[in-house]
Amino acid sequence: MRIVPDTSIIVTGGISKMLEKGGIEGYTDGAVFAEPIDEIIIPEAVIAELEAQANFGRISGFRGLAEIEKIVRIAKEKNIIVEFTGRRPSIDEIKLAKGGEIDSMIRELAKSANAVLITSDRVQSLIAKAKGIETIFVKPKIIRPEDTRIMTFFTPDTASVHLREGVPPYAKRGKIGALKLVKLRDEPISYEELSEIADEIIEAAKQDEESSIEIERKGATVVQLRDVRVAIAERPFADRMEITAVRPIARVNIDDYGVSEELKRRIVERQRGILIAGPPGAGKSTFAASVANYLLDHGYVVKTMESPRDLMVREEITQYAPLEGDMTLTSDILLLVRPDYTIYDELRKTSDFQVFADMRLAGVGMIGVTHATRAIDAVQRMIGRVELGIIPQVVDTVIFIEAGKISKVYELEFTVKVPSGMFEADLARPVIEVKDFESKRVEFEIYTFGEQVVVMPVQSDEKLKRTVEEKISQFLDDFEVVVSGRRAVVKVPESQIPKLLGKKGKRIKRLEDELKVSIDLIPKEAERSEARIEETDKHYIIFAEGLEGRTVEVYADDEYLFSALVSGKGIIKVRKDKEAGKSLKIARAKNAKIRLKVVD
Repeated sequence: MRIVPDTSIIVTGGISKMLEKGGIEGYTDGAVFAEPIDEIIIPEAVIAELEAQANFGRISGFRGLAEIEKIVRIAKEKNIIVEFTGRRPSIDEIKLAKGGEIDSMIRELAKSANAVLITSDRVQSLIAKAKGIETIFVKPKIIRPEDTRIMTFFTPDTASVHLREGVPPYAKRGKIGALKLVKLRDEPISYEELSEIADEIIEAAKQDEESSIEIERKGATVVQLRDVRVAIAERPFADRMEITAVRPIARVNIDDYGVSEELKRRIVERQRGILIAGPPGAGKSTFAASVANYLLDHGYVVKTMESPRDLMVREEITQYAPLEGDMTLTSDILLLVRPDYTIYDELRKTSDFQVFADMRLAGVGMIGVTHATRAIDAVQRMIGRVELGIIPQVVDTVIFIEAGKISKVYELEFTVKVPSGMFEADLARPVIEVKDFESKRVEFEIYTFGEQVVVMPVQSDEKLKRTVEEKISQFLDDFEVVVSGRRAVVKVPESQIPKLLGKKGKRIKRLEDELKVSIDLIPKEAERSEARIEETDKHYIIFAEGLEGRTVEVYADDEYLFSALVSGKGIIKVRKDKEAGKSLKIARAKNAKIRLKVVD
C-alpha cells in the first residue's frame, strides 16, 4: 500500500509510531492496516513547509524534519520505499499555507499517485474524502493542560518553573515578595526531554479552548496554557533550549494590596490614566487584574489588551491580543467597542506607550502595567515617547507595587510656575508636579530647560529648613526659619540683619547660591513675656527682673497699653491717677494677662 502523509501527521510523529507499531494510534476504524505499507510518498510541499517553519525558528518545523529523518531510518530497516516527490511550492504559496494552499497540493499528489492520504487535520480529511481521495484521519492524542509534564513541576506555592538544557530544573516557591529558588532534582534535564515537554505544551494549547499560542518567532514561542504562561526558547535565539513557565500563586482582590478608601474613590470616580509599576515579580499584573474586577463591580465596562493574555480576570472581561501582531489595530477595534476602562499589559516599547496615550486622549480610561525600579521611573519612561505637555492628561496616577503591596502612589498635575531652585519670575514655565498622593507634597518637578527635559527632585520643607538653619547658625544664634517650597524666610533681631547680609549683601547672596534657595530677611518680633504685678495705695508695681534699663511695651493680652523704662531695680512704677494706671486698672478688671515686650 502506498501512503502520502501531510504536514499535520508528520509534525505529531504519527507516521514513525505507525511504522513501529504496525498500526495507527487514534485511527477509529481499526488499529492495523489491511495490507502492509510498501511505499511512503513524502510531498516536496511538506518538506518546503517544514523547512520554512524551521528557518523561522518554529518548534513544529524542527519537530517535523526530525520526524522525516526518523521515518527514513525506520523505513530502511523495514525495506519500505521512501520517495520525495511533487512540485515544490513557491514562497507565496508557503505564506498561504494557513489558507490551505499546501494542503491542496498534497491532496492532488495523493490523488495522482493513487495513494492513501494520512492526516490528523480534520478539515484536510473532509475535503479529501469529498474529492474521492482515500483518506485515513488520525485523531490527535488528547492532551489536557493539567496532564502535561510541565505541570508536574508545580506545587500550590510555585510561582515559576525554570527548565534549561543541561541544568537541573529549578522553581521559585513561596509568597509574593518572599520567593526562593529551589532545585527540583539533581539530574540535569536533557534536550530530548525538553523537546518532548515543549511538544506536549504546544499540542495541549492547540487542543484546549482556554489555551493559545500567543507568540511564535524564530527561536521563541510563548504559550498561554490556561493560567500558566510558558516561554520556550531555542537556538539561535538562546544558547541552549529553555522553558520558563510562570503561574500566579494567588488570586487577590484590591483590598489585599492595602488600597486606601481615598485611592479607591480616585479609581472609580471617573475614567483616568493610571500606571501600575514595579520590578519583575512584584505582583503588578495580579494587582491590575484585581483593579479590573473592582471596576467591573462598580459598573464599568472593562477590556484588556495583552500579549500574552495571562491576566486572571472575570469571565465578563474580554481579553484582546495584538490583532495581526499589532496593538494599534487592536486599539482601533476597541475604540469602536467603547469600553469604559482598558487594562494594557504591558507597556514596553514606544508603540505601546503611543497606543496607550492615543486611547486615553480619546476618552477611554486606561490602566497600563510597566516595569520600573522606582515610581518616578514609570513617568520617566513616557518622556520622549509622549509629548511632555500632555503626560498629565495621559497619566494622572502612578501606583508602585513592591513585594505584593502598594509602596507609593503619585498624582500628576500640570501647572505654570517658576521651578524649584529658580527665583526669577521670567523663568516661569509649564511644570509637571509629581505629588505624593497621601501627603500632597511635591516630590518631583518635570520641565524643559533649554533642549533638555529635567526630572528634578524637590527637597522636603523640613529637610531644607534643617539645611538653612545649619548654615545660618554659623553666623547667628537668635533666629527663626520658615520654609515654603524653595523660599526661606529668616527672622532675626533687627540689629543683626546687617551681619547676616554682609558687605553689600554678598554673604546672603553666597548662602542663596550655595543652598539654591531664595532667602528673605525680616526683623524678628520680640517675644512678649508675662509680668507679675502688685498694687499699693497710689501705684501699680510691674516686676521686670532682668530687663533693668530696657525700654518695654506693656500689653494686656494682645492689646497695647503703653511704653515704659525699667528701673535699675527691675520694676516699673505706674501711678494710678495717670492714663497708664487707669488702663492697667481696666485690664486687671478684665483678668487680662499683663505682658512685656522689649523694644530697646
